[in-house]
Amino acid sequence: MRRRTFLCIVPAALAAGWALPFPIGASRAGPIGFSRAPLTVESGSAVHRFTVELALSPRQQAQGLMFRRRLAANAGMLFVHPAPRVITMWMRNTYIPLDMLFIGPDGRIGRIVERARPMSTETVSSGRPALAVLEVNAGTVARLGIRPGDRVTAEALGDRTP
Repeated sequence: MRRRTFLCIVPAALAAGWALPFPIGASRAGPIGFSRAPLTVESGSAVHRFTVELALSPRQQAQGLMFRRRLAANAGMLFVHPAPRVITMWMRNTYIPLDMLFIGPDGRIGRIVERARPMSTETVSSGRPALAVLEVNAGTVARLGIRPGDRVTAEALGDRTP
């Protein structure tokens, strides 16, 4: 019964021009690969270095860190969008608690959401236009003292020199 309802709602939603919060057929497609790149967060006089996976395509962004059981301490995922916009995320099928850092078009952190709850379908929003989101292990922001206004540098973000 649930599948039938889903099959009726999806075509109606698409016909109405609604964007779905997941890719159709994502569960059948299986996991996809991500390239890795260095990223730094400049926080006061400290520079924190990470190796992040890049979620650049809509399919990569839809999968994100779903189904992962662990994430290295200096690792994360960077979701980069083609243009600044209000970005919304959720934790559906994500087993790892995460900190989310919303990065503005100037390369600075605009909003931080700490300890996003695993498996939640609650919407987490940037609140204002952002270009990217950096997801790291929950507790990383507090441990490293990262704050809004800190600068994020990564090749995938382009030249965001203030």
